[in-house]
Amino acid sequence: MEQPIVGFHKDEYDDWVADLKCGHTQHVRHDPPWQLRPWVISEEGRKSKIGMELNCKKCEKSDSI
Repeated sequence: MEQPIVGFHKDEYDDWVADLKCGHTQHVRHDPPWQLRPWVISEEGRKSKIGMELNCKKCEKSDSI
């Protein structure tokens, strides 16, 4: 289920995590070559992704119960 990003925070390992409108969270690492998200490195890049939708697996899982 697609959910918009409403903010970001860092976890206990200093990795960036997207805060989703549904209340769930999702890691958004820049970890080449597996995940190419250079925008997460800068504050400007993260701000540009506010409102972008990510697939929330937790919402999908609870929706199928």
